[in-house]
Amino acid sequence: MSIRSSARAAVDLARAGRTFRYGDHRDQVCDLRLPRGDGPHPVVALLHGGSWGGRWTRHTVRPLAGALVRAGWATWNVEYRRVDRGGGWPGTLEDVGAGIDLLADTGAPVDLERVVLLGHSAGGQLALFAASRPRLPKGFPGAGPRQPVTAVVALAPVTSLFPGARGLLGADRDREPERWRLADPARTLPLGIPALVVHGTEDRLISLGASRRYVDAARAAGDRIDLEVLVGLGHAAVIDPRGPAWPAIEHWLADQGRRPEQPRDRGRPGAGRAHA
Repeated sequence: MSIRSSARAAVDLARAGRTFRYGDHRDQVCDLRLPRGDGPHPVVALLHGGSWGGRWTRHTVRPLAGALVRAGWATWNVEYRRVDRGGGWPGTLEDVGAGIDLLADTGAPVDLERVVLLGHSAGGQLALFAASRPRLPKGFPGAGPRQPVTAVVALAPVTSLFPGARGLLGADRDREPERWRLADPARTLPLGIPALVVHGTEDRLISLGASRRYVDAARAAGDRIDLEVLVGLGHAAVIDPRGPAWPAIEHWLADQGRRPEQPRDRGRPGAGRAHA
C-alpha cells in the first residue's frame, strides 16, 4: 500500500462523522458521513458482518464508507446489538430496522428516496432481510418500515440460513420454523428492488455456489439482480475499497444513485471479474 493510500485509510478510520442513537444500549448507534456539496445526497446504509457476533463492529466497513463518501454518497453505518452483546432474538433484527428507520429523523441533507442497503457476510443476510421488511407480518421484528430502501448490495452474503444462525433466531429451525423462514433471504424472494451480489472465487467461509443459487432463484422470482464474481478474491477482500471489488460496486451504485431523469451509464469498466 502506498503512503498516500495508508494515510487516507487512517483518516477514514478516525473520522466517523456524526453519531446518532436509536436506543439506550451502547451498540444502538449509527454514524452519518456526508460528501462535499449541499445535497440532498443519495445514501448507502451499511451493515457489517461477523457471524452476528460481538467481535466485529461497524468499524470494519469504515474504509468502505470513506470510499463511498468520496464517490458522492452519504453513508449511514448501522451498529446493532450482536448475539453475545444483548442481541440475538429479537434484538438484532429489531435494531437493524430501527437503525435504518432513524435515518428519516436526522434532518440531514440526504435524499430519502435514494437509499441503498449494503451488507457484508452476515451483514449481507441482514441487508437482504431489511429489504424484505415491507412484506413482514405485523409483530415480526423489523416489520413496518418507516424508511423505504431502493436497492441492496450483498457482499459475500449469507443467503441461506444455516444451523449457526440459532443464536440470531433464539431457537432451532424445527421449534420456530416461521422465524427461520422470514429471516432467510433464500425463502423470502422476490426482493422487489434491484440487487447486486458480489462474491470472490476464493471465499473459504461462504460458498460462491450459494450466491449463484440465490441469484438464480431471485431471477426466477422476477427480480432485477446482478452477480459479480471476483476471480481470486477471498471473503474479506470484497469490502476493501482498494481492491478489485470496489470498481464493480461503485459502477453499479452509480446507476442506483441517479435521479430518474439522469441517463444511465452502460459502460462496464474494470477487469478480473466475471459478470453473470
